[in-house]
Amino acid sequence: MEIQKLYDLDDIEFEDIAIGLVRLAKDIPAHEFFYKINQTNNLNFSRKKDLVFHGGYYDYLFPRFEAYHKFSKTCFTFISNKSSESKQKKIQTELFTEEENIKFLLNNQVDVEYILHSSEQFPDFSVILLPENLVFPIQDYTLSSDEELYQIIQYYE
Repeated sequence: MEIQKLYDLDDIEFEDIAIGLVRLAKDIPAHEFFYKINQTNNLNFSRKKDLVFHGGYYDYLFPRFEAYHKFSKTCFTFISNKSSESKQKKIQTELFTEEENIKFLLNNQVDVEYILHSSEQFPDFSVILLPENLVFPIQDYTLSSDEELYQIIQYYE
């Protein structure tokens, strides 16, 4: 009797994830930014358990804020692009390890303050009213399945 192969990893199609890149026009603390967002929306963003990235020498913590849209039943998540805290696991003994105590989730987008993610496959970030004069327009960005951030978002979803 032959065992039927249920799936082949090469045949599985990974779908890209659409995210939004949020750049702040002014340098303000996170609590003030989300207070202003909560004032202008019917959403209530609150701090959730930090996203943890395990590096070779450091564990990095990235703040996360979530809210649920009542009408569309969509979960919106803001993830800080820059680590807020790092915990050293071991001492660096090599000269050029390329790992520092600060990490960005999107290394090529260091000017991005937050990464906005939605639970929907085709998110509509326009339902979130952002405070005027504090935020530039949200930039759409697509993550492919081979990017590190894609795997992290899938894990925390």
